[in-house]
Amino acid sequence: MTGQAGYSADALVAEVDKAVAAETIRSQTGELVKRWLNEPQFAPYQEAVASDITSGNWKKIEVCFWEEIAFGTGGRRGPMSEYGSATINERTIAESAYGLAAYFQETSGRTDGRAAISHDSRNRSREFAELTASVMAGLGLKVFLFEAIRSTPELSFAVRHLKCDVGVMISASHNPPADNGFKAYWHTGGQVVAPHDKGIVQKVYEAKGIPMADFEEAVADGRIEIIGEDVDNAYIQAMLKLSLSENRELQAIFSPLHGVGETSVYKLLQAAGFDGISIFEPHRAPDGNFPNVPDHLPNPENTRVFEPIAEYAKQEDIGLILASDPDADRIAASVRCAKTGEYVVLSGNQIGALICDYIVSKRGSARPPIDGAQGNPFTSHLTSEHYVVETLVTTQLTASIARAAGLKVISDLLVGFKFIGEAMDQHGPEKFVFGTEESLGYLAGDYARDKDAAIAALYLSELAAELAVDGKTLLDHLDSLYAQYGFYCERQRNDYAYGPAGKGLIDGLMETLRTSPPEELGGVTLTSVSDYGQHKTRELPSGTKSSALPQPKGNLLIFHGTHDDCRIRFAVRPSGTEPKIKFYLFAEPHGPAGDDVAGQRACTEARLDEFEAALGRWIEPKLK
Repeated sequence: MTGQAGYSADALVAEVDKAVAAETIRSQTGELVKRWLNEPQFAPYQEAVASDITSGNWKKIEVCFWEEIAFGTGGRRGPMSEYGSATINERTIAESAYGLAAYFQETSGRTDGRAAISHDSRNRSREFAELTASVMAGLGLKVFLFEAIRSTPELSFAVRHLKCDVGVMISASHNPPADNGFKAYWHTGGQVVAPHDKGIVQKVYEAKGIPMADFEEAVADGRIEIIGEDVDNAYIQAMLKLSLSENRELQAIFSPLHGVGETSVYKLLQAAGFDGISIFEPHRAPDGNFPNVPDHLPNPENTRVFEPIAEYAKQEDIGLILASDPDADRIAASVRCAKTGEYVVLSGNQIGALICDYIVSKRGSARPPIDGAQGNPFTSHLTSEHYVVETLVTTQLTASIARAAGLKVISDLLVGFKFIGEAMDQHGPEKFVFGTEESLGYLAGDYARDKDAAIAALYLSELAAELAVDGKTLLDHLDSLYAQYGFYCERQRNDYAYGPAGKGLIDGLMETLRTSPPEELGGVTLTSVSDYGQHKTRELPSGTKSSALPQPKGNLLIFHGTHDDCRIRFAVRPSGTEPKIKFYLFAEPHGPAGDDVAGQRACTEARLDEFEAALGRWIEPKLK
């Protein structure tokens, strides 16, 4: 291979070695670049790599090769580029598709199989979906590819509905416009979990030449089947069966944030009869650049996404705003406060508690299904065998609601909705009531194994409509829950550290927290830490006394503290898909708030304010 400036492969390798010696790029970066320069499967990209080497564009080389992009909690996700082991590009998508299909065939002993593939509205998503389909068809799988954009939960549904062995969603969820990703699904309809995740990754790394069918020919001869309306209708009907109310009198507005939410969330709400819910037109058009979303960041956890919607909603006297992320597996809500007239964005934990309470309060009596739906086994009476599932970093308010209703609670799960889907199959989907995680993820029913903005939006709308009959809002109902269970306060803190140096800082901070954690923060004495990486709970400060900690295993620490005002704990983990370390802060009441919700709220929030500030002062110097 000859580079743009007439360089041979050996000369290019010599330039890479010089850059490593000068510490212009890292040694790991250099090894990955040399692999792409020398191995034949990377031939289509070698000219572009050579051009950047000869022009001295080492910053780009470092960004594109600083790691072998990994599978995290949400699959493989990262910035798009024309080449590079650390980015999403044609090669990394193709080898991801190869790894998933080849691993399935190896473990099943088959040479065929069935795969469902979908994609969101991001830039290059259709291209990557068709590429994935071509790879899987080339390996002998029958491929079902959605005709156009669809939601992640509909992909999960389609895997089950079409009896597929694997599934793929091309999406980077709520990441910035420059990103895209590859979410891998197993035959359950859930994202892949151990041991399959490691097996797939191994196949990805082993990929050399990748067989690939011609896309148009494979469509013509049926190896790739284009799907759409039939699956859509079955998906919507599966959710309509889960309706728990007939009240549809509600004025609300929904934003898909330029994503796929109109195909699932809005379609379900309209099919259910919520004629008073409109769609926010500036965010309606699917667009991977997210042009009308503040900062072009379509993350509904970011309260800024509601600013333009709230301006419109206030003019139109609308009390409830709903917004889904680009692949419509998460839902967020903002509610107008009757006292101030301002909109209050609900947290993921608050929405989860509201939906859980709504479901368990309505499941006491069955009712006929709404028009167009069939039987409704979901409305059967609850028993002590029914269960609610949440992760280790989700509010305990939901668990308190579930236990008060006599339900089991499964809450020893790592971060990631794939673990909730796995728990459903382990404990029996017929007794599953509700699954929730703090990052706006919710599921009810057994039609899918991934979180779904659509079913959560249906329940929020039904609850809001019922409350409106008495002149109340979701905020009022939250206060009634706090009166009964106490004011639970949760927050998140995300600290970013970009690039290879950033990863080292994050890893170093996790190690410091394991070996030399703080003893006191903001007046809160830290008494113990549960280390899910080492399967131990250690007493603090000495750490000399410890006890075994059962499964799960993962890079997660949970610290427990004491204070007279409330219980304080915080969890910390590095993100599996983004260059950040995440802190989850919890202040939990010693008892119900009763008639003093405002007083308990003020006290608890003040305590968490002080703790959060102290934690920040401790963290920040360690990430510089």
